[in-house]
Amino acid sequence: MQKNTSRVYSAELEGINAKIIEVETDLNVGLHSFNIVGLADKALNEAKERVNSALKNLGVKPPNRENRKITINLAPADIKKTGSHYDLAIALGYLLATKQINHFDPSDKIFIGELSLDGRLRPVFGALNIAESAKKFGFKYLFLPYENANEASAIKDLKIIPIKNLEEVVLFLENRKTIESAQFQKIKLEEEYVPDFGEIKGQERAKRALMIAAAGGHNFLMVGPPGVGKSLLAQALIGILPDLDFEESIEITKIWSAAGLHLKGLIQKRPFRSPHHTSSLVSIIGGGTNPKPGEISLAHNGILFLDELPEFPRNILEALRQPMESGVVHIARSKNTLSFPAKFSLVAAMNPCPCGFFGDPEKECKCSAYEVLRYEKKISGPLMDRIDLQVKITRVPIKELNNNSYTPVSQKIKLQIEEAREIQKNRFKNKNLKILTNSQMNMRQINELLNLKEDALKFIKTLEPQHLSPRSYYRLLKVGRTIADLEKSEFVTGDHLAEAFSYRLKEEI
Repeated sequence: MQKNTSRVYSAELEGINAKIIEVETDLNVGLHSFNIVGLADKALNEAKERVNSALKNLGVKPPNRENRKITINLAPADIKKTGSHYDLAIALGYLLATKQINHFDPSDKIFIGELSLDGRLRPVFGALNIAESAKKFGFKYLFLPYENANEASAIKDLKIIPIKNLEEVVLFLENRKTIESAQFQKIKLEEEYVPDFGEIKGQERAKRALMIAAAGGHNFLMVGPPGVGKSLLAQALIGILPDLDFEESIEITKIWSAAGLHLKGLIQKRPFRSPHHTSSLVSIIGGGTNPKPGEISLAHNGILFLDELPEFPRNILEALRQPMESGVVHIARSKNTLSFPAKFSLVAAMNPCPCGFFGDPEKECKCSAYEVLRYEKKISGPLMDRIDLQVKITRVPIKELNNNSYTPVSQKIKLQIEEAREIQKNRFKNKNLKILTNSQMNMRQINELLNLKEDALKFIKTLEPQHLSPRSYYRLLKVGRTIADLEKSEFVTGDHLAEAFSYRLKEEI
């Protein structure tokens, strides 16, 4: 008995990872019907019309001309299927089942792509994620839209076949056309303006704290009146951060691609995300009906800059606490729980009061003591506890601002930070630890790797009256370790801890 069935493979994104999906096609006797089963959403059910038109324009018999019952099953059936990227797999599965294409071996091939009505393939998101899963599960070929090919080709030992239209893939599968597999190419991006540290007048204490934050991946808060350069300092931080290595680029690109950001290649620069304080909780943390990464995940391995920190809703600020500790955000749903990476460095800026001039020697503050206290209380103690470096930004004299000459220093500072990070990387590697910066150490690792000198132990005894929480205490030690690494010191001294503590004084907040 002749079989009117076929099985091809596609994939579904779950978080930033992809699951392999079997696209089964069955033709049976009966009145015409065309059904897609297997928890398909509306966009996927609409694939029937796109596939019909694309196949008609290819010159073959489309499903709506079949006087048979056509069933497309997407398995496993308990995984929700979303999006339009199944179009190509459904079309090829139908052609195989109806014997309108020469038989090919689909067992080692994955097909993704959205079909236009004339058969062209439109780009999809998650190409890199799908390519990684295809390699993991032993597939040899990934067929996908031409625009997605460079992104996916970053995964080695997998043949990425870039397709422009449905006719191309049919000709290729029937051995009537040759298509070269895509080779990864590094795309040269337009240079964005990043302020050099030498351009920023004054603010030497803030620059030093930023340097420490960059070297150890620490969280950083600037407090000062409006217009004194807090945002400029945050933007300049990107210019001194170490370049991404290949593994970090892959990890960041997977997150961005899963979020629906179409890319021409890999992310090459550390992310700098600066969401507005009117952003929703879902856009910051992640989630939604079909959960996607939020701003804290898009800032993975980079900077999350929150300007006007007290203006953010309380629920958003409190939701940051757990990811700041663990480097992961968990999105819980009734049927599933997803985890998104979120190892970001928080850089925040705030005014000291609602009018912005509390403590300013030149401009009088118009806020009452209650208003100042109420404004400060918008930032909870537990959140402030997680911010390692807290610096007061003061007004720079006009005379200093008028000095237009400057010497670029960011590149020199970047080299120092790269050396400090290399010291940390080697230290953790020798202990078989899968962490990269001092800020990621836990309590046990801190005690093991700190290497305190005797004067540092004496300084720690003087901290007793300060009533530091255990979290604040350990974060202080981590900052001290970073300062020692910047100075290429094997030991953490009392001076290193004293400088670290100077960035946590309550008088500075």
